[in-house]
Amino acid sequence: MPNTGPFAGIQDVELCSETFAKKEDEKDKLSELRKEFVIPSKRDLKNKKFGFQHGTSKENTSGSTGDRNEESIYFCGNSLGLQPRRTKEYVNRYLDTWASKGVFGHFTDYEGGLPPWLHVDEAIKEQTAKIVGALPTEVVVMETLTANLHLLMSSFYRPNKDRWKIIIEGKAFPSDHYATLSQIAHHNLDPSALITIDPPSASAPYLSNEHILSVISEHAATTALVLLPGIQFYSGQFFDIELITRHCQSLGITVGWDLAHAVGNVPLKLHDWNVDFAAWCNYKYMNGGPGVIGGLFVHERHGKVEQVPSNPSNTPNTQSPSTSTTETTLSYRPRLSGWWGSDKSSRFRMDNIFVPIPGASGFQLSNPSALDMTSVMASLDVFSLTTMDALRQRSLRLTGYLEARLLRYPGGAPPYTIITPANPAERGAQLSVLLKPGLLDSVLHHLEENGVVVDERKPDVLRIAPAPLYNSFLDVHRFIVIFHEACRKAVGAPGQGGKHSEGVPEAIAAT
Repeated sequence: MPNTGPFAGIQDVELCSETFAKKEDEKDKLSELRKEFVIPSKRDLKNKKFGFQHGTSKENTSGSTGDRNEESIYFCGNSLGLQPRRTKEYVNRYLDTWASKGVFGHFTDYEGGLPPWLHVDEAIKEQTAKIVGALPTEVVVMETLTANLHLLMSSFYRPNKDRWKIIIEGKAFPSDHYATLSQIAHHNLDPSALITIDPPSASAPYLSNEHILSVISEHAATTALVLLPGIQFYSGQFFDIELITRHCQSLGITVGWDLAHAVGNVPLKLHDWNVDFAAWCNYKYMNGGPGVIGGLFVHERHGKVEQVPSNPSNTPNTQSPSTSTTETTLSYRPRLSGWWGSDKSSRFRMDNIFVPIPGASGFQLSNPSALDMTSVMASLDVFSLTTMDALRQRSLRLTGYLEARLLRYPGGAPPYTIITPANPAERGAQLSVLLKPGLLDSVLHHLEENGVVVDERKPDVLRIAPAPLYNSFLDVHRFIVIFHEACRKAVGAPGQGGKHSEGVPEAIAAT
């Protein structure tokens, strides 16, 4: 089979060998980052008891379980990232501070400790900004993804008699549908105000730039907001954020981005791309832990807090014959407000005068969970060992290798199709594989029995995501061997050929 990807010119026999995968890992300096993470063992995944079995990850701090083949193959960082080894250390520091210092942990910078809880949101701004390509003042770690989308839409979705529609991607994650529809309902508008961009045909699972722009243009005169995913959760398509943002703004439309599957996965330049706002979670490629606190971006032009004359006519308020002053008031973008978004110098005055912090921090509501922030901090410190550009280059090779191996199915045509764009510039780490009908349950069972973790989307899709921070080329090789074996077994099972696998109940196979 011709090889036009990053491994062009390499013979199939060499490309598909374990030796090749090991050599790729050996010459890749970033492969050392794997040691920063706890890789679940196959035994621990099957263990029905809490925690580790003796002799696995709990006792091992080198990144290996001794017998490398006992490590699981974890390609599910697009759902939940693995735990950085330093997370436990950081969380223990937090717990020890709370236990030994109580409320003083808010204010005191202890030797060998973490930043005081009062300042922990500020402490991780710079690292977060580098990952999303923003100014530190444009980002804040707070709340969770859908909550942040609601907070941002409460500020940026301002429907009027001319513009009231919201445009989203038709197959966006359900929570985005719920959030936008509820915002529309909140303004007493009809659900028809929600416009979806759908694939032009069933055979084209992803959206071309031309199609996206044409739908936006069609509804431009009546659209108040466009909200799109940076990377589509199902197909893995990486949207052209810069192009779409520029197009929307040229038509007078505010544009926001759900970056759940993009942050920590692909390089972003939110400031330079002039994005209005964005939100993300920190538990997928960011490895912050299940349900951990999220983050948001507000471009600096929307985060200004300025003193403006309170008198529209700018007529001086004469206080004495010889002295004249102009009364001023604060001008800032409307938003739902809370005390943690108020300027620190006035936050504890309790005078009920809201003075927002300039930038994204002014959108905060309550003090953030110090436990959550500690977990995010541990992951950010791992990201600080490299750059997003370097991770992207490794990811292109890693996912390119996965693609090359998937396309080389031994013994004929594969019983699956890759539905993620073939152009590496239009995808992140994830490849979505559409299995022939009826194979999914059998394939998944075989993968799980052999210590492989991937994400499934009913009825027939596997989402496979080698994360460049901790996955290896050897992981890909081992996965392909097991996956192809699973496919052959599923295809050969009695009752196959479009029907459910042997041993799978009808009720499950029909879902």
